[in-house]
Amino acid sequence: MKITELVLHPIAIADPPLRSSYGLHAPFALRTVVELKTDSGLTGFSETYGGDGPLAGLEAVRARVTGMDPFQLAGLWRDLSAEAEREIAAAPGGRSQTFLVPGENPLDRHARTFAAIEIACLDLIGKATGKPVCDVIGGRVRDRVSFSAYLFYKHGGGGGVGGDAREDEYGEVLSAEACVRECRQMIAQYGFREIKLKGGVLDPAMEIASIRALRAEFGASYPLRIDPNCAWSVDTSVEVGRALKNELSGGGYLEDPCATLEGMGEVRRRLLAERNDTPQASNVAVTCFADVPRARELDAVQIVLSDPHYWGGMRNVQQLSHLTGVLGMGLSMHSNSHLGVSLMAMTHVAAACPNLTYACDTHYPWQTAQDEIVEGGRVKFVDGCVAIPDKPGLGVELDYDQIARGRERYRKIPFRKRDDEAEMRKHVDPAWKRVLPRW
Repeated sequence: MKITELVLHPIAIADPPLRSSYGLHAPFALRTVVELKTDSGLTGFSETYGGDGPLAGLEAVRARVTGMDPFQLAGLWRDLSAEAEREIAAAPGGRSQTFLVPGENPLDRHARTFAAIEIACLDLIGKATGKPVCDVIGGRVRDRVSFSAYLFYKHGGGGGVGGDAREDEYGEVLSAEACVRECRQMIAQYGFREIKLKGGVLDPAMEIASIRALRAEFGASYPLRIDPNCAWSVDTSVEVGRALKNELSGGGYLEDPCATLEGMGEVRRRLLAERNDTPQASNVAVTCFADVPRARELDAVQIVLSDPHYWGGMRNVQQLSHLTGVLGMGLSMHSNSHLGVSLMAMTHVAAACPNLTYACDTHYPWQTAQDEIVEGGRVKFVDGCVAIPDKPGLGVELDYDQIARGRERYRKIPFRKRDDEAEMRKHVDPAWKRVLPRW
């Protein structure tokens, strides 16, 4: 089996005005859908970050991928990772995600590009062998994968603009009471059993109040997490960790409270001195394998958040599962705005990672059926979980009418990269700039 054609579909999907320390989501998120066609008649799919940067990375490997045997991925990884290592070595701050929104860091371009090709190849391999992807990459340790309710502070609006605007399902969420309402709606629809709040948006006292309100509403059986994306100083991080000692216990964690592994290590030391063993997680300070031993050495991170899209694919996430297991660290999974192809890729790799025991993040509730590109419509959640389908490969096919609508939407809108800071200046505060720490 040889790859005869690489087809790239740049699409746009509606995205609500969600807030984070990076700023404000634009009314549309950008994705790229990858098709690998073969001489056997099989086609493999993947979904990755969108816009000019990710498209350029994929175009750069077109000649390398065309004619390739999808079973032979190691050579492509060798070539791309060698170039990536040279670029990362020359960068003053390494491959940190601290200052750049996901998908816009040039230093993870090669990993993102390989991941998009690898996932589509694994879909092909699964289809060729008649096996689900999770079984192709070593076998599943679970038949269904748990996801968390991913809460955001947000402004009014459901995403999209004009005649393409979407219903605002959750309304404005800028208070503790609104967070509880948002979470109640999400859990009622999807059945999630763990809860994560994207912080770094309001004054820390208000975000503490939101976590406490969630605990009061849902009880200790729902583990809680908060992720301010490095918006806090070390001192503020310690204060929040101290205030939420009880609420973040029992399977919860404090994610990327401040910038740098050294800063998180200091937060950890100070909390432990108070007999506060709240775990810290990261997908910002820990973004590649070289970061993991350092994070463990500093005791800065106890739980690593993987992501097949920027960690270099599904098998790299499996390797990360092994590494974190050896080092006595936990594993979960990061998410970005995505559709059903990405959700199934996340589900398959999570099913094949023994050490991935925390519920994964997902933005899926924030996207709508109107944009779904999976044939048959939205992927179903049952009790907060997605089951591995009894189908080969990723278990999904593309709805080409929906792909065409997404491509046309992409063609019409002005966005070609994610820029949350620009959206804040446009819609909230003309002088807004991302400052770390903000509190």
